[in-house]
Amino acid sequence: MFYSRNSISKFPVLISLTFLLYFGDLVKSTQMALSLPEKELTPLEIPLDDPLLPSVPRPLTPLEQKRLRKELDQLNQKAQQELDDGNDNLAFEIWYRELRLRRVLGRIEEINALGRVGEIAWNKTRTEDVQIITKRIVELQELSEQEDPLSPEFLIALANAYEKLHSLDNSIIVYNKVLNYARENDTPFTEKEALQGLGRLYLAKFDYPNAAAVYEELLDIAQAERNTYEEGLYLQALAEIYTASLQADNAAAIKQRLVDSYLASEKIQFVPPLKIDIGKDYETLDQPELASQNYQEAYALAWSLQLFGAAAEALTRLADLYTDYEQEDYALQIYERLIQVEQLSYNYYGLMRVYDKIGEIYLGKQLYQPALTAFQEGLILARSLNHNQDHFLAQIQKVNQGMQEQAPPQVEEELPPPPNNLPPNNINIDRIEEEIDMRENPLNNLDEFDNRFERDNILR
Repeated sequence: MFYSRNSISKFPVLISLTFLLYFGDLVKSTQMALSLPEKELTPLEIPLDDPLLPSVPRPLTPLEQKRLRKELDQLNQKAQQELDDGNDNLAFEIWYRELRLRRVLGRIEEINALGRVGEIAWNKTRTEDVQIITKRIVELQELSEQEDPLSPEFLIALANAYEKLHSLDNSIIVYNKVLNYARENDTPFTEKEALQGLGRLYLAKFDYPNAAAVYEELLDIAQAERNTYEEGLYLQALAEIYTASLQADNAAAIKQRLVDSYLASEKIQFVPPLKIDIGKDYETLDQPELASQNYQEAYALAWSLQLFGAAAEALTRLADLYTDYEQEDYALQIYERLIQVEQLSYNYYGLMRVYDKIGEIYLGKQLYQPALTAFQEGLILARSLNHNQDHFLAQIQKVNQGMQEQAPPQVEEELPPPPNNLPPNNINIDRIEEEIDMRENPLNNLDEFDNRFERDNILR
């Protein structure tokens, strides 16, 4: 193919035009890039240049490191003071300076400081600060993983920092790495520290199955070490876990082990409330005999220790249990004993509730006279306490209606009009105390009741 001279001469012109157009776009793009604002650095991305550091970058001597730590601790105190004075922004400005300088002292010290300040930022709902600090922790983790195998000390510091920033999933991942390292290298202390961290985090996430598995392991370790203090702590944790996860059978078993632990360590005062909780678990499991047994044991021990609050609660639960199983006669016996306990502890509200319960049982049996007596006693207390008077008046009205319906018809007699000037009602707490003191001392009859109470297992 042949081209004419004119057509060939056009090529340089076209090439020149194309170059000029491209060059013009390139200049324009460069000018636009130069005109864009520079990316704003976060407080932790500012270059490290501070009068507390040597003018020439170099490793610090041990003495210089000691002096720097002292200066940084003072910065931390100053920031905390500003925070207490309400100057939050100034406080975090100081803390960011401290955090930048902590890098010189090593990654573990920096991570510990990041976690400390990050926790404050979280509690103050400073979301942007939490994000900045979290980003720096992630960077440190990634840098460390690229360089060398991570030491357990570094991993634990990392897990703690994530936990303080409520990054629970990241913290769990790191603690599992610590746990694997500890088991591979046979370091029991580190293993226990990792398990404690995992248990705490699983509880924070309400992950009860994983939390239970971890605390069961910790319990085995404590028993192998014969560490009764830690054994008690782990038993308490497991009791709470199984109760919260509605595993009443496991909860009852663990609480009984905790009872045995308290008895062995002579911490008897903690046993009655625990026995009451065990009774509740057996109620949930529909095992009233075991529930009754634990309530009775809780009462007997609480009474011997003069823990009247626990004794009253045990008797209340026991009486309610018998009422639920339609054994009102036994419930009434227990309520009568509960009156004595509430009197001795001067619990007038509790005493008022007991009279109400007794009145309801008698009312249900259509035994109106004892029901009326019980409700009248309750009304005396209600008026003195200025509480729930209308309820007792309504109950008394029900009793009166029942008595009228039950009584044979009688010829109505015309009654004289009531006197115009009735005396005022002067019933008060002092009058109740005097009335209680005038009654037979309940302590005289307690031994006989205890013997019968402990001998009979009513629901068997």
